[in-house]
Amino acid sequence: MEEQIDTSSDDVDDISSADERIDYKFDLTFYGADYPVDGLVKRLEKNDIVIPSFDPVSDQTFDVEAFQRKFVWTKSQCDRFVESLLLGLPVPGIFLVQQSDKSHLVLDGQQRLLTLAAFYGGLLNKKEFALENVQDQFKGLTYKTMPEEHRRTLDDSIIHATVIKKTQESQDLSSIYTLFERLNSGGTQLSPHEIRVALVPGKLMQLVRRLNGDPAWRLAFGSPSKTLKDHELILRFIAMRFSPTAYKSPMKDFLTTYAQYNKNLDKQQEKEIEDVFTKTIHLIVDAVGKKVFRLKTALNAAMFDSMMVGLAKVVTKGGVIDSSKVKAAYDGLLTNEGYLAAISKATAREDQVKERMKLASEAFAAM
Repeated sequence: MEEQIDTSSDDVDDISSADERIDYKFDLTFYGADYPVDGLVKRLEKNDIVIPSFDPVSDQTFDVEAFQRKFVWTKSQCDRFVESLLLGLPVPGIFLVQQSDKSHLVLDGQQRLLTLAAFYGGLLNKKEFALENVQDQFKGLTYKTMPEEHRRTLDDSIIHATVIKKTQESQDLSSIYTLFERLNSGGTQLSPHEIRVALVPGKLMQLVRRLNGDPAWRLAFGSPSKTLKDHELILRFIAMRFSPTAYKSPMKDFLTTYAQYNKNLDKQQEKEIEDVFTKTIHLIVDAVGKKVFRLKTALNAAMFDSMMVGLAKVVTKGGVIDSSKVKAAYDGLLTNEGYLAAISKATAREDQVKERMKLASEAFAAM
């Protein structure tokens, strides 16, 4: 299967869709914990509990509006969830992952927690959060205008959490990543990179976010992806450029492992990564144009990673690079049957990755 990304829409094939099924050993521990609702809200405000794919910059101050970017529940669903707590009815539990800094990442239950944060904060989608689709006794109430009796009932309501921990801090994140995919059953499934951003926050992800704004990259990719496919491609280039011998299928695990390995940019430095990505993407876009990395209309991820890595090796050596020679090498690869085969099917397989990297590196080295 060819890895193509239609950048005009987020209803697209996953760039890791060629990955084969992998059997994981879930080397994790689990325990239960009961949290009062007001305690959960306070933990959200302090970022002790982290909503998936909410990627705050630097200070990580709590921002209800930013949290609500991931809202998919309707107003009626939100109202009825709050009403269930006020009535003392049982509600579904949530799943949390304990991270190395002892904060907790939400695997399942983000819509419930977003609803609570919005109700306690008083705003839902920039409007006052007053209960509507509820029993008459609760209609029109906000958290601030609620009678003390109701407020205590809500504050003291208990939500059960199943907390997941790695058995050893040094183990990789593949089993948690896979568990995340299985448990994340709320309104909209998170993309592979949204899960990765939540699991491995740090300086590397901040750098990827900044590089995503590069004008040449925006011209090549198109409109920003709501599911962070453009972010994932940048990470894919970085991992393939700086850790090629570590590659092992499936692609999503390779990217998560590299993100964990260099999460704080202490293996490859920020300036080194930024310089090579920026120079390479500008060079190839200037030479080929905005239709770069495309066999047809969709961006081909395998074509992107191999050509970017191949050209980056030349860029790293320094010196002036002739744009016309870049275009000639690019066009030459598109007439190479071996290269076309390596970017058109089973593109996450180790031998295919190795072959396209070799051919692209040879083509650009010969300029």
